[in-house]
Amino acid sequence: MNNKYGLVLAMILQLSGIHGFAENIDPYNSGAQYGWSENTGWLNLEPSVGSGVQVFDDKLLGWIWGENIGWINLSCENTGYCGTVKFGVVHDGKGNLSGLAWGENVGWIHFDPVVPGETRMNEYCVRIGDDGTFSGWAWGENIGWIHFDQTAAWSAQACVVTLEDLEHFADSWLQSGAVPGELDGQSGVKMGDFSVFAHYWLTFCPDGWRLK
Repeated sequence: MNNKYGLVLAMILQLSGIHGFAENIDPYNSGAQYGWSENTGWLNLEPSVGSGVQVFDDKLLGWIWGENIGWINLSCENTGYCGTVKFGVVHDGKGNLSGLAWGENVGWIHFDPVVPGETRMNEYCVRIGDDGTFSGWAWGENIGWIHFDQTAAWSAQACVVTLEDLEHFADSWLQSGAVPGELDGQSGVKMGDFSVFAHYWLTFCPDGWRLK
C-alpha cells in the first residue's frame, strides 16, 4: 500500500467515525495475520493502516481489511454505538467464535455458520487455539467461505501469554531501567510488574506486549 493511498484511507476512516483500537495479532511479526476467501482474496487481520483485530476472552473487536472488499467490522462496539443493530463476534473463552461481523460491501459474515449435516456444535466455526492460532471457517452469504488455517500460506495468530513470556519476564527480574519485563510504568521489574504479568497469564496479551 503506497503512502498516498494510506493517508487518504486514514482520513476516510477518521471522518467515517471508525474508532481506533489496539490489536494483538501476529505476535512474532512472522506475517501470521491472514485469512483467505476463494472469492475475495486475502483478508488482513493486522492492516498497516487503520485498526486491526483485538482478541479478548469474551469477544473480538476491531476490523479486518480485504483489498477487494474493504473493511469487515467485527463489532458494533467499534463505532461506539450498538443502539440500532447490535452485532459482534463472540468468544466463548474456550477458543470457539460465533456471532456476526459486517462488511459494508459484502453484508453479514457468520463466524459459526450452520451447515446442513453438521454433526456437532461449532463444527464449522472459527476457532482460536491455545497458542493463539486461528482455524476453521466463516461464511458470508454474498462471498462464500472465509478460511483460517494453520499453514504458512495463510495463518493468523493472536498474542497469548505463555511459558516463553515467563522466561523472558524472569530474565528481566530485578533489573533496572527499561527492560522487557517492566510492565507497570515503574523502574525495574518488581512485584507490581509480576501482578500485571499474572493478570495476563495464559490469556491474550495487550497491544504492544514486550515479552514476545
